[in-house]
Amino acid sequence: MRAIPVAARVYILGTALCAALCVRPALRPDMPWRAIALLAAVYAFCELPALCRPRGRAVNGSAPVVAGSFFPVLLAAALLLPPAAAALVAVPGALLGRIERRPRGPRRIWRAAQLTVATWAAAWAQVFFGGPVALGGGGYGLKTPDFPYVLLPAGAAALAFCLVLSALDGGILVTAERLPLRTAWRGLLPRSLAPLGAHGLAGLMMAVLWRSPFGPLSALFVLLPMYISCWVFAQYHRERAAHQATIRALVQAVDIKDRYTRGHSERVGHASVLIAQELGMERERIEVLRFAGILHDVGKLGVPTRVLRKDGPLTPEERRVIELHPEYGHEMVRGIGFLGEARSAILHHHERLDGTGYPYGLAGKRIPEFARVVAVADAFDAMTSTRSYRRGRPVPTALAELERCAGTQFDPRMVRALARALDRHGWQTAVTADEVAPPVPAALPVPATAGRGNVPPARTSDIGRTPPAGRSAGTARTGGSGRSGGGGGR
Repeated sequence: MRAIPVAARVYILGTALCAALCVRPALRPDMPWRAIALLAAVYAFCELPALCRPRGRAVNGSAPVVAGSFFPVLLAAALLLPPAAAALVAVPGALLGRIERRPRGPRRIWRAAQLTVATWAAAWAQVFFGGPVALGGGGYGLKTPDFPYVLLPAGAAALAFCLVLSALDGGILVTAERLPLRTAWRGLLPRSLAPLGAHGLAGLMMAVLWRSPFGPLSALFVLLPMYISCWVFAQYHRERAAHQATIRALVQAVDIKDRYTRGHSERVGHASVLIAQELGMERERIEVLRFAGILHDVGKLGVPTRVLRKDGPLTPEERRVIELHPEYGHEMVRGIGFLGEARSAILHHHERLDGTGYPYGLAGKRIPEFARVVAVADAFDAMTSTRSYRRGRPVPTALAELERCAGTQFDPRMVRALARALDRHGWQTAVTADEVAPPVPAALPVPATAGRGNVPPARTSDIGRTPPAGRSAGTARTGGSGRSGGGGGR
């Protein structure tokens, strides 16, 4: 379990204090406690882990429904109750909601505080736009909701809810996961607008039925579509789990075949993600790029095992066989639709910026962006990994080598992004294969974070190849103990 950084602890505490201030005015006997209790119970019931588990889990248990699946209840509370009372509705359900990752205590507090503040903001937004009057409970002779005017306060509540959640989420990404300020909030709001807009309409339906002659019980029927949406959510995660299982099986097959690559693929995927985050890529592309890094050497399944496990230098013929692995890999994954851009990275991650790489000798911007990212991540991990037959280089030395070869072999932009990411997150080297390795030289310190900044200790690999004579040693496939000298390393 990773420790939570001090900045994140302070941020969570500050948000919790704001939430306490939001609900404090509700602690009075003149509040509509019956409505508060009923809405809070409904929200807590919907978020109970024992009840969410059967609905939200895929067959393999990989698709939990997390807290916040039933935002319509909170938005209905924002429309029906005073702001402080509406904020109080969110607390029990958020505290009881299922939390997958550790540490669970701080995550529960954070979730409860975040939803409390967001619900409070949503309630004030609808008050500002005349929500109590539009719903038929604020005077002016209105006894029923005033359509279509009521859509304005409902939309304002949903928008305020979305804005606050996005703002707070970005802050936790900066403090806990140490994302750059310029990228932490990117895409959060656009991704939330559509689903929360739909939740806002469902919340409005609940509020209208609540105020109708049929009473609060009728409002509960609005939750039926939400259960259906949870089922759709579970189906999506079931498909995602199948994707992950496919990738795991391919990587395990490579690791079994070539003992020198064990763990390398996962670390290349992680380093690729660090670079992509510094470049400000969209999250969807970052996930696909992670797949690219993990699967970049899957084509080695098509290379004879005797070549992969050869202890001495490779002959020219064996090197030519090794150089076919990007094309083998591309053929293997060509029909896997969800990999998208990752397929081009698997095919072109050994291309060089100066056009002397393989398999097609592409140069400059003709090399796909994903391939340029994976090439840097692959080279960096190859240099810093300690294998059974040679020591890994210290992180500063590996970075210096990448910088020396930037512009000829590597994209300088990707190299600079990796350097910035390592300054922020650090890097932990590891040992590959099953033999005892020599001591690892000191590397950059690795801070303890709650995010995805550190690479867990693992047995990794050097999966590249040493360049032929005349090419830069900065290919980072520099091997040792004669294994790669002049020939092709792994």
